[in-house]
Amino acid sequence: MNVLVIGGGIAGATTAMALQRAGIEATVYEAYAKPADEVGGALTLSPNGRHALRQIDADDAVAAVGVEVPGMVMQNHKGRVVGRFDGLPELPPSLLLRRDRLYRALMDEALSRGITVEFGKRLKSIEDRPGQVIAHFTDGSSATGDLVIGADGIRSAVRSTLDPMAPAPRYTGLLGLGGWIRNPGLPVTGDYQHFAFGKRAFFGYYIDASEILWFSNVPAADPAEAKTTAPEHWLAVLRERHADDVPARDIVALLKPEDVARPGILEDIPTVRTWHRGRVVLVGDAAHPTSPSSGQGASQAIESSLELARALRDSPDVATAFAAYEAARRERVERIIARAAKINNDKAAGPVARIMRDLLMPVVMKTVMTPEKMFGDLHRHRIDFAPSGASV
Repeated sequence: MNVLVIGGGIAGATTAMALQRAGIEATVYEAYAKPADEVGGALTLSPNGRHALRQIDADDAVAAVGVEVPGMVMQNHKGRVVGRFDGLPELPPSLLLRRDRLYRALMDEALSRGITVEFGKRLKSIEDRPGQVIAHFTDGSSATGDLVIGADGIRSAVRSTLDPMAPAPRYTGLLGLGGWIRNPGLPVTGDYQHFAFGKRAFFGYYIDASEILWFSNVPAADPAEAKTTAPEHWLAVLRERHADDVPARDIVALLKPEDVARPGILEDIPTVRTWHRGRVVLVGDAAHPTSPSSGQGASQAIESSLELARALRDSPDVATAFAAYEAARRERVERIIARAAKINNDKAAGPVARIMRDLLMPVVMKTVMTPEKMFGDLHRHRIDFAPSGASV
């Protein structure tokens, strides 16, 4: 079997490696002319994502470019700690990663295993014929294979070929800003990430001896505001939104215009109706795009890569494999998307909702939102990728 993987990001690289481990040849076709180094912000790879990487022997390569974080601390706008989530027993710590370093580590690992990656191949159309599928690219070239896997993100061109009426990404009401700056001497946070529900925006940070990672989710009625490119504008927005927030205002005070890039738009799609048809199938954000608030985007993409490769290895035909893959994944990922949507609503809470949230959160964190109840099912999820009769 020869598979064409459209998209060379996290899902594309891990899908190609999982297919190779399953004995299936794959070539990756990336739209951009060169690797997307130095692109994107930070993300967290959760224990379930790390376990999935271990099934294809890629966790060590990724861990080498990340920072292990054993838990997170939740704060209110005054800086008071209202809850703490520690890692679950017997699970590896989450990894805090720069997205570009994760991408580079996975791409380098795929290339080192002999997987072919072709750059500058932006998809134009797909012909799904009996017994084969042909991908046509905007540069005039084409490629023929047994299957096409769309790993091309939330605005997937492959998804559009499966369902021309597929719903567009849904704006969550939040814009995201963030980056890294030098630490001039602020106290370090230990290994924990900190998340603060500010008065007018949500703020996250991680501080070590040399650097500060910061991000802010700013409520905005119109996502078109993100097109305002002037960094001075966004620096003023951050200063206004976090003027009453501790310690966000102290970190924002350190920012210079060059530290503030144009914000990203937080989006999701609650349900992608069509995951596969004929010899074409979706994976990662093309199939189940969640907003960054889930903390699970990369982990779920990796999980889906493994489930798809396992189904293709173990099922008697393509239709059966695709159906088994979707059955294994859809309920889990859509539950995560819905959960992230609720988190986004809390981040964008109005004055009355914010007051109620701050009053109730300390109690809720000790009862309903314990680490086991919040993350047990999520982080303990395991995919047995070994063939029947083999050990993991």
